[in-house]
Amino acid sequence: MMRQYELVERVKAYEPGADEDALNRAYVFTVKAHGNQKRASGDPYFSHPVEVAGLLSDKRLDCASIITGLLHDTVEDTDVTVKDISATFGEEVAALVDGVTKLSQLELQSDRTKQAENFRKLVLAMSQDIRVLIVKLADRLHNMRTLHFIKAPEKRRRIARETMDIYVPLTERIGIRDWQEELEDIAFQELNPDARASIVARLEFLQEAGGDVIKRVQAALEKDLEKAGITADVSGRQKRPYSIWRKMQRQNIGFEQLSDIMAFRVVVDSVEDCYKALGTLHGKYSMVPGRFKDYISLPKPNGYRSIHTGVIGPENRRNEIQIRTQDMHDIAELGVAAHWRYKETGSQRLSDEELGLTEGKQYRWLRELLEILDNASSPEDFLEHTKMEMFADQVFIFTPKGDLHAMPRGSTPVDFAYAVHTDVGNRCTAARVNGRLVPLRTQLRNGDQVEIVTSKAQTPSPAWETFVVTGKARACIRRFVRSVQREQYVRLGKEILERTFKAAAYDATEKALKGIAARFELETAEDILAAVGEGRLTAREVLFAAYPGAKEKDKEKGGPPKRRVSVGQIDPTAGGAIPIRGLIPHMAIHFAKCCHPLPGDRIIGIVTTGKGVTIHNIDCATLENFSDMPERWLDVSWDADAVDGTAFTGRIRAVLINEPGALAEFTGVIGRDGGNISNLKFTSRSEDFFEMLIDIEVTDAKQLNNVLAALRASKYVNSVERA
Repeated sequence: MMRQYELVERVKAYEPGADEDALNRAYVFTVKAHGNQKRASGDPYFSHPVEVAGLLSDKRLDCASIITGLLHDTVEDTDVTVKDISATFGEEVAALVDGVTKLSQLELQSDRTKQAENFRKLVLAMSQDIRVLIVKLADRLHNMRTLHFIKAPEKRRRIARETMDIYVPLTERIGIRDWQEELEDIAFQELNPDARASIVARLEFLQEAGGDVIKRVQAALEKDLEKAGITADVSGRQKRPYSIWRKMQRQNIGFEQLSDIMAFRVVVDSVEDCYKALGTLHGKYSMVPGRFKDYISLPKPNGYRSIHTGVIGPENRRNEIQIRTQDMHDIAELGVAAHWRYKETGSQRLSDEELGLTEGKQYRWLRELLEILDNASSPEDFLEHTKMEMFADQVFIFTPKGDLHAMPRGSTPVDFAYAVHTDVGNRCTAARVNGRLVPLRTQLRNGDQVEIVTSKAQTPSPAWETFVVTGKARACIRRFVRSVQREQYVRLGKEILERTFKAAAYDATEKALKGIAARFELETAEDILAAVGEGRLTAREVLFAAYPGAKEKDKEKGGPPKRRVSVGQIDPTAGGAIPIRGLIPHMAIHFAKCCHPLPGDRIIGIVTTGKGVTIHNIDCATLENFSDMPERWLDVSWDADAVDGTAFTGRIRAVLINEPGALAEFTGVIGRDGGNISNLKFTSRSEDFFEMLIDIEVTDAKQLNNVLAALRASKYVNSVERA
């Protein structure tokens, strides 16, 4: 454990103007506050905050951060209050300690909801002062170093998994590479000890067989650069076991197939020398295709800058080489902590722009986490979307004006639109990639220039959620869908209840519904309406709960009447018919895939659990399944204005003669009559015939009938009909 004078001397070495008295008082304060408390290792508890302060001093953080490291557990684990901290060490330290204290229970939670809620607090705290996160990561790193002292295996694995899921990506995002690698390695040892032991054993064998190969390659690279007149500091190391294992998993290869388990770093004087060194190495050694990345031209979101390349280098070995300047190296090693390093001219602190709390780009990820926090419906949603945001590899996308956005790999124009601004995402109608219109589900590639076309009339489509990959986009889409669905379900539920209550000679008053809400574990009358509209409650359940006498009357009548449907039973022109568009737009309306209804067909609406209303053809055989549930039936019709020009999917079944040209003639007929094939499936095939199911986009039933008539006239078509 570091002694008091050692900590003070270490801080004074890089910050001569540090408040020595405050450091001494903080050291004594934490020793007295924790008293005789012990850790699982048996060491005095105060050894932990002292070691955390030591880790922070290694990164040359400011005096307030070091004092926070010493005091970070006092409010949580002792009788000390934040007011005591403020009175003794000032408001800045008190605010930092308070921020870390609010997160201190994170390690002790096993319940996922509590873990997610604490992670929300972590994001909020670090958005106000990034030093809260740095202290928290130092705290987690020391706890991981002593993880083996915890006796319960389940608890060790839970902490290791939490470290890998939350703290490793956060450490990577702020760029403290050595902390990230150590956290990964310790967690890897706990979560997959056999895999780690196997990789370590193989690395030791290679080291013994190859001798001091790293030093030999290092010397050869130095000599090559020296001949080219480039002053460079070259260093090399073996990759960590977890890094090797992750690459094996990602590429689905064995250890023997890895040939770049050594990495070399070349530190030069200037950016110009970086490219000179790159040219020298590529000129002498063969470059490995696909291994070149220029993070100087396109920095990572955490500010990391360097050139990465793979070459078949000295001794004919495949090596990874990183080329950077000293300033780039400082950022690579310290990340965001580099902005708190004290130099001779004083401290250099992060601005709001650098943190990404304004329009700055370097730490825009932090602002995006806050936007996900605003849009997430629950702590679990936030944790899910944030993991998506932090774990993804990056591609770099340009706006038409040349602004750069780092996006997760697999991003689509919709993801990009939401990255630009939430309103742009919500109003996105189309996208041009490199000047060409593309579908919104198109995956973007490195260097694409994307222009988003917006419309004030556009709203997010629920279908977008099936292909977006960023947490922010998914959270915004879900938020909109939830708000629209809620409104639609409430209107629909009210319509259903009013009809059911009226048929039983009762009134569906708000007072009656509010009085029974608790019985269904709901809070308000509106919650009941929404549950009925969604199909989670039936109208009869609500009726019998509100008016128990209605159940006795129902028994006397012999239960609900059977409902039989005939084609002539529904009159679309009759009063009281509910227009489809006016009733349930967007997510709450679905067209049945069993009958594929089209405008012009007689239709009926069925309230379906979890989907809202499903529209069926009135003669659909599936309706027999709902004959005993009349409260779920809705009289609906097509709204001509709403469907005009809209494409709907109709399905047909066709049997074709198995001859050359038959399929070409068949699809040609469909195209000539204005139909668009969206899906085609062969269901059977013989020597003479083959049978298919075809989904065709048409405007209405009349157009589909025209297509069917034209197909029946073809010499290749044996039979065709609506499926």
